[in-house]
Amino acid sequence: MSTHVKRAYRYRFCPTDTQAAELSRTFGCVRKVYNMALAARTEAWARQERVTYNATSTMLTAWKKTEELAYLNEVSSVPLQQTLRHLQTAFTHFFGRRAKYPRFKSRKTSRRSAEYTSSAFRFRDGALTLAKMTEPLAVVWSRPLPEGVSPSTVTVSQDPAGRWFVSLLCDDSSVKSLPANGNAVGIDAGLEHLLTLSTGDKIANPRHERRDRAALAREQRRLAKKEKGSANQARARLKVAKIHARIADRRRDTLHKLTTRLVRENQTIVIEDLTVRNMVKNRKLARAISDAAWSEFRSMLEYKAQWYGREAIAVDRWFHSSRLCSACGTLRDTMPLNLRTWTCDCATTHDRDVNAAHNLLAAGLAVTVCGAGVRPQRSTPDGQSATKQKPSRREP
Repeated sequence: MSTHVKRAYRYRFCPTDTQAAELSRTFGCVRKVYNMALAARTEAWARQERVTYNATSTMLTAWKKTEELAYLNEVSSVPLQQTLRHLQTAFTHFFGRRAKYPRFKSRKTSRRSAEYTSSAFRFRDGALTLAKMTEPLAVVWSRPLPEGVSPSTVTVSQDPAGRWFVSLLCDDSSVKSLPANGNAVGIDAGLEHLLTLSTGDKIANPRHERRDRAALAREQRRLAKKEKGSANQARARLKVAKIHARIADRRRDTLHKLTTRLVRENQTIVIEDLTVRNMVKNRKLARAISDAAWSEFRSMLEYKAQWYGREAIAVDRWFHSSRLCSACGTLRDTMPLNLRTWTCDCATTHDRDVNAAHNLLAAGLAVTVCGAGVRPQRSTPDGQSATKQKPSRREP
């Protein structure tokens, strides 16, 4: 059975000098409009007034007529309107207690991107041309778009390493549910091994960051010695960003291959609802936990399971998966982290991680039988409880 899903296809491209200059101006204008609209809404919030998207759109029209902000007319108006919609979405999540208060975009650290809707680009015969441009982008079509599919929005971005990307959002009907196979697996995430499965298989932790740690430290030391604001500092910062990009690319590639394999092989996949945001506060483990990318793994697993007709279940983080004997159900009082194998009173010897995976699988199957939600109760940014919710559609 095929389903319609919103799917983003991401490609690299090489802009001409003119296109790069136009896109850089657009990025700057998008950031400026977002920050001005956020400031206006924040001031209104202090006066206990609510400003809607329509109000900020009217503000944008007025800003363009001023001499100081007349340069906003030089770029396409669509990305400017889209950034106001993104701000509205951010406030919607804030009022719904699903996110923190929106933050201002920084020239140095915020993502450089602009979103174009169908009225601001032309896509014909594999050529993509954006508004205010005469030539199509030189896109590296590393994989074809599904046949008969046209993008609804196009997002252009530049990462800190200087690479240019274009992301085409499509309504993809080629995604089909996989045949049911009845297999179920419990997954225990760790650091010594990235994942331990209830089948007894252990997936090694590739430790992508460790492979480039020496090179990264060297370039960061060189960056720290450069004069602030100089061209040498910009070049040194680019070298550091390229190393980070290489690490992130390898990590993402590994997680995509791993999650695709798990979804293809299993009908039901059970994981633990880990609070990574709190776990990285441990200074000794923060680097290793961040490199393992458990949150990204879970995100990929959930949206792929939804695409292909699988079931992903997250067991409550307070479930004692490690201390519970999967053979007799005895719960140990304590279980220090350095204890990797232990013997229960029933004479069963357990591998700590495999035992945890077995218990997670049993708990997940119990959730399925009882008809409970796929997610345990979460906490919102303001500390209040959120309702149980099913995983939403995600883009790759």
